[in-house]
This record gives sequence, C-alpha cells and structure tokens, in this order.
Amino acid sequence: MHAASRILVVAGAIFIAFAPAGNDVRASTSAVTLGIPPAATLTVTGTRRVVQAVNSLVARGPMTLNSAVEPLVLASGGSVGIALIELGRTTPLVWSYNGGEIFTAASTYKLAALMMEAQNIAAGKSNPDGLVCYVDDDYEAGWFDDYADGMCFTRTELAQRAGLFSDNTAGHMLVRDLGGADALNAWAASEGATESVFFTANTTSPTDLALLWAAEARGSLGGAAAHAWLYPMLTGTSTEAGVPSGVGGRSVVVHKTGTIDQVENDVALVISGPNGAYVLTVMTDGIGGAAGWRVIAEISSEVWSFEAARA
Repeated sequence: MHAASRILVVAGAIFIAFAPAGNDVRASTSAVTLGIPPAATLTVTGTRRVVQAVNSLVARGPMTLNSAVEPLVLASGGSVGIALIELGRTTPLVWSYNGGEIFTAASTYKLAALMMEAQNIAAGKSNPDGLVCYVDDDYEAGWFDDYADGMCFTRTELAQRAGLFSDNTAGHMLVRDLGGADALNAWAASEGATESVFFTANTTSPTDLALLWAAEARGSLGGAAAHAWLYPMLTGTSTEAGVPSGVGGRSVVVHKTGTIDQVENDVALVISGPNGAYVLTVMTDGIGGAAGWRVIAEISSEVWSFEAARA
C-alpha cells in the first residue's frame, strides 16, 4: 500500500479504549482521529514517520492478535476459545476470542479447587498438613492407584497429586474437603466465574478461568501466602505441551491443564512475559491429543509475540 493511501486508511482504524490501571478492562472499539496535516504539506520524511507510527500502533492492537490466531483456530477443525488478561501494564488489556463460550472444563475444575484451598490455608481456615481421608466414592481412575478405604493424605499431598499430575481421585477428595461441588461453585461465582458449573456438569468458559487466575495473581485470593502454597503445585507439571511450550522456556508458567476425549485445555499464568505478567486460557473441543496441544502451543506463541510488540 502506498504511504498516502495508508495514511487515509488510518482515519478508520479501530483501536482499544483502555480503562484506568487496576480495572478489569474488556476490549471495546472506538474511532481514533489522528492529527494528519494536509497532503500538500507532508514531506517524505514526515510521511514515513506517520506510517511507522501507524504500523507500530496496529502491531500492538488486538485486531492484530485476532488476525494471528484466527487462522490457527480455523485450521484446527475444532472449537477453540481464548482469553487473555494482561497484568503488568498501566493500561492492561483484556481480550478474548470466543472467550464467553462454554466448554468442557475437564480437569481445570481442579484449579478452582486448589485456589479455594490456598485461600483457606492463607486465611488460617485450613491446615495444609491436615488430613483428608479417602472414601470409596472419591475414586476415579487416574495417575495414582494407591487409594484404600480410610487411607489419609495431607491437603498438600493431595494438592501435589491434583496439580502436578492431575490425579482425579485427589481432585475429588479436595472438592469434598471444601464442602462439595455447591460450595466450590458458589466460591468461584463470587470471584467472577459466574458461567461455570465445576465438577458436576463440569463446564466453564475461557473468560471465567482467566478471571479466576487474574484474581489469584493480583493477590485477591490470599496473596503471597496462598501463592507460596499454590504455585509449586502448578509449575513443571506432567503436561507442559500447551502454553509452556509456546512460551519456550522464556518464562516460568504456572498452569493447570485439562484433558478428556477430544478436549484439551490449558489455563496459565505467565510470570515474566515480555510486557509483564499475563494470564492466558486456551480451551479446545473436537481436536484432542497431540493436535490439540499443538494448537494451544501455537496460540501461546502468537500471544507471546503480541506481548513483545506491546512492550
């Protein structure tokens, strides 16, 4: 596109309107008017500077992120939902692609349970070394198969099993310890996950999960004491093929995956992004296996590149 034509296009470009720092900001569109002098007065150098500025703004806008991820979603052959919440900027962006759609939660319900446990421990309501004893109704085939009636585990032991290895029986025991599914869902709804029905129907949305992670990362769910107990349960897990793979070792990624049938999900906090910390949730359906993890990793890589452009 010629420079003059590019300048004319700018007047109709769509950018994000940001709320004040500290607010949850949702992407919205508004027209931006640029002060461009009459064409007759534009020098070659001035024109080049305007075009460079426009290119920079466009590269940092969420429309660019949409353009980057949409081909990956369409090529996947399945359903994909994404939610991004920046945590490190003075004008943090909240963006989603099908973020409000309902997906199968799979084992991401364990993230909500672990967060609620961490908050209770930070508040002194629960003892991390307190025991939770197995009953037959807790059992679901999973990573560990050493459960027996009356056998007891500390909350920390169960959290390690549920977080690092996504063990199903440990997840069931944690939910029971918290008061059951109704208590877990009431807590999650109070923290912004209003569309989720964890554990029973076991459905949620990318936006709901991202809101929970953002609340956790900002310190609203127990602060540093909760983080000290929770984050080691979700770092260096048995499944690192999703968001961590897309980050490529450039940051610690604290995350919880979920997988069942043709569903692969990853809910992640990227601690040290190129533009500060951010939360990224990617949920899929109808893909599954290696193909599902590859899509999540590719989207994660695109988000990292987008964040680098915004730095």
